Amino acid sequence: MAETILPDIEQIRNFVRERYGAIAEQADETCGCSATGCCGGTKENYGEKLGYSAEQLAAAPAGSDLGLGCGNPLAIASIRPGETVLDLGSGAGFDCFLAARQLNGTGRVIGVDMTPAMITKARANAAKSGFANVEFRLGEIEALPVADTSVDLILSNCVINLSPEKARVFREAFRVLQPGGRLAIADVVALKPLPAEMKAKLSSIGACVGGATLVDELRQLLTAAGFERIEIVPKESSRAYIAQWTDDASAADFVVSAFITAYKAQK
Repeated sequence: MAETILPDIEQIRNFVRERYGAIAEQADETCGCSATGCCGGTKENYGEKLGYSAEQLAAAPAGSDLGLGCGNPLAIASIRPGETVLDLGSGAGFDCFLAARQLNGTGRVIGVDMTPAMITKARANAAKSGFANVEFRLGEIEALPVADTSVDLILSNCVINLSPEKARVFREAFRVLQPGGRLAIADVVALKPLPAEMKAKLSSIGACVGGATLVDELRQLLTAAGFERIEIVPKESSRAYIAQWTDDASAADFVVSAFITAYKAQK
């Protein structure tokens, strides 16, 4: 039996960049990580399944919600006035704009994305909607274009699973957080080991399945980066929409979305 060959770091990164660049250029027709149409209904219905309120969905700038999340990280973020918020893999800016609304004119929000087309789209959305305290920076989440200890809160929505270097992502997150800062992440996690074939398929990785990390391994990565008070809460209900992300009917047998919180200790 032939050994399954896994893609290397650059193959994964280039595939993800190209895939999500294409999604950005498809404008408003995507929903869910499948990028092939809305997951069981309209984009609004998909957003509600992820935990966004009707008010949040209505308040975001048109074109910012591409339906690419797997949860609502703002639900666990407890944003406070004056904070600096960083979104890892900010896409067209949806969560950034919702965070800015919660800040209500105070603080600032920084979105980082490695896809030029997403950055262009997010900046256009910010300009047309008058979000003066939101900025978008082109960069990789494994090497953040953000200063040390300059951020209070890090958000991310169904992005870190796409990274082939998750340990670097968490080290960078720890670096840029101030003492006492925190992570509030919605992401896909594995509840049992993925089949080698699923981990090897770029299309599966790009659909937020093939790169999912086992919960215990994820906890170890966060601990090794320096985080404490780590909580990972899988959402069994997410299996229904994850099953629609790939042509592999068994994907939802292995992965679910989860809320992940972790803290950098106060000095």
